[in-house]
Amino acid sequence: MDKEELLQQEVEDFRVGKETVAELVDKMHSAGGFSSKNLATAVNILKSMNSDNCKKVLSFTADLIATGLRGVIAQMIEQGMVDVIITTCGTLDHDLARAWGGKYYHGSFELDDHELQKLGINRLGNVLVPNESYGTILEEKMQPILSELSKQKAEWGPRELIHEFGLRVNDKNSILYQAAKKNIPVYVPGITDGAFGANLVWFSQENKFKVDVLKDERELADIFFSKSKFGALMLGGGISKHHTIWWSQFANGLQYAVQITTATQYDGSLSGARLKEAVSWGKVAQTAKYVNVDGDVTILLPLIISAILEK
Repeated sequence: MDKEELLQQEVEDFRVGKETVAELVDKMHSAGGFSSKNLATAVNILKSMNSDNCKKVLSFTADLIATGLRGVIAQMIEQGMVDVIITTCGTLDHDLARAWGGKYYHGSFELDDHELQKLGINRLGNVLVPNESYGTILEEKMQPILSELSKQKAEWGPRELIHEFGLRVNDKNSILYQAAKKNIPVYVPGITDGAFGANLVWFSQENKFKVDVLKDERELADIFFSKSKFGALMLGGGISKHHTIWWSQFANGLQYAVQITTATQYDGSLSGARLKEAVSWGKVAQTAKYVNVDGDVTILLPLIISAILEK
């Protein structure tokens, strides 16, 4: 690579005023900022992914659903920006608890957790979740639904169960509601890792009721072994990100990939691993358009989705 080839695009100063989010993102791209340029690149990649004839996978971690970003993700589903969802059990917990009237509150990272525990308040970062808004609601609401479903059949796949629960809530900001309405599959490979899963265990102790986790994996195999191209937006890491890229290798790798993370790559973790590492595994195609955006999803995703919708 020679000097002339490297020095192609000059850094441009910019000023802000009354521009739209999309216009601001374009300015950020031209400015040659650090993470801001990657954010603008993510917008362009996702815009291309949404206009291409490919299956769009959204993966995310459950903590986000304890915040108001839940509404943005529900909106993405409602507006046809998602074909497949892969997430964690806590997403089911928070989404259903809030859809059933559970109230979450503003808090602080610096609160006294010993005092919170005495008060029956759980802290998730700077979000406060009272016991009565979470575990109590889930147990009261889930057990009658599981009783109803067990009369239909004794064995269910997790995706089927999640769909049935989505049909039984009425909240436009609910991810499960919007997914059921649009018939978008929601896969939770760690289905027992949370309150939703614990309720399945408790119900199965006294009823003929089984969950076939391999049924979901067979469905995912059918999806990813199809002739489709795939793109993914991955919010955070963990099992939801890994399950997304794991199955993508069987589709010759993702053709579009955007990851937003605050994790570092230098501990070798999957959550912090750059997407270029996934190229070595065949999980992201060598010809793919991809970018990592370092930062808080609750800040970056609203900017990205607003810019895409405007564009």
